[in-house]
Amino acid sequence: MSARENAIQLFNTAVAAVQPQKLIPDHLFIDDAQQLHIFDQSFSLNEIQNIYLIGSGKASAAMAKAVQDILGDLITAGLVVTKYGHSVSLKKIICLEAAHPVPDQQGIEATMATIQLLKQVKKNDLVICLVSGGASSLWVDIPTGLSLAAIQLTFQLLLNSGASIDEMNTIRKHLSDVKGGQLLQYAPDAHWFSFIISDVPDNDLAVIASGPTVPDQSTFDDCLSIITKYDLSDKLPNSVYQRLVDGCKGIIQDTYKKQHPVFERVINQIIGNNLIALKAAESKAIELGYHISTISSSLTGDAEKVGRSLIDFCKSYQGVKPACILLGGETTVKVTGNGIGGRNQQMALTALDQLATVGENNFSNKITFLSAGTDGTDGPTDAAGAIVDRDTVSKTSELKLDIAKYLLNNDAYTFFSQSGGLLKTGATQTNVMDLVILLIE
Repeated sequence: MSARENAIQLFNTAVAAVQPQKLIPDHLFIDDAQQLHIFDQSFSLNEIQNIYLIGSGKASAAMAKAVQDILGDLITAGLVVTKYGHSVSLKKIICLEAAHPVPDQQGIEATMATIQLLKQVKKNDLVICLVSGGASSLWVDIPTGLSLAAIQLTFQLLLNSGASIDEMNTIRKHLSDVKGGQLLQYAPDAHWFSFIISDVPDNDLAVIASGPTVPDQSTFDDCLSIITKYDLSDKLPNSVYQRLVDGCKGIIQDTYKKQHPVFERVINQIIGNNLIALKAAESKAIELGYHISTISSSLTGDAEKVGRSLIDFCKSYQGVKPACILLGGETTVKVTGNGIGGRNQQMALTALDQLATVGENNFSNKITFLSAGTDGTDGPTDAAGAIVDRDTVSKTSELKLDIAKYLLNNDAYTFFSQSGGLLKTGATQTNVMDLVILLIE
């Protein structure tokens, strides 16, 4: 196989390792004695009154299917919300779709339906909560004084600002009555078990999906600091800015902190993350004959800077070859143009620019660069990301495409649509951040 084919195979192997049907049975099963095991807890099936299932995120539908395969008719009722195009066929569980990363009315309705379901839950019933990346937009509510339009504009401003995921989710939590541990208030006497697939650096439970069942340490003061940092004070809707100010004054209750009694009846556990995916890719790379130069799940920073630095490293690499670099994480892009793309495509295009600028034949190493989202989508596009190599450089030259122009306009998707290189997988039914795969021949 070619290096390009190998890179794609490594990506597919990584994604397969974090599929819900592979992850969930390790944490949820029924033994021969008819005991239900959830994490480190066990319940006699004869003693369980009701099991309710709720979920939100790009992987929530597939997670619900995995739970349904194990529990079947033991599930009393269930409802999950996922991104458009990510639903799967379920039986006793309702699966709804809504918008991501900017929420819509369907997200509001799905969230309200989830709350109504939770209000049916009685003392000591079990609630299985399935959480994955994307839930910050899919579980969306409109607190008093705000509007959907105000929430949408705020989310878009944050996305375009270059803010990190923890900064964005800090603000999202303070514009909600379900995020930041507050979802638990709607069934406070139940036994809660949150199955979490992490899509954030360092697997911070309070950041993943804006921590709907997790104590929150951030405050309204933190929100104003973030707004100031990205110069958004004059751009935010007045109602949003006023809510943050009122929160700082104590007029509005902050998110739930760790001392809140609702956390006494919840277990939050990460069942899948980026490192699991990377380790699977590592094993496959070794099988394909590659020396593993680097493996890390803590990739952050500006996508363009990261792309250029990685190519520079690969150019000067003098170690064992063929070599493989495996990175996971989530970069950011400050959007200044009006093109179409995502952070992975922007990074790949920057990497291509660096290859083309130095002249791909001016150094001995043959480099293949892949960057893609494990959920199968990158920004508001139908591509997971992009892959570039010397052939892409040649194609760019042949078509006389101006890489700098597409970078400036944040229009990587249009560029790769012409030159080739878009990686399209469709919805993968999981989400553990992004993967960057570099092969050095």
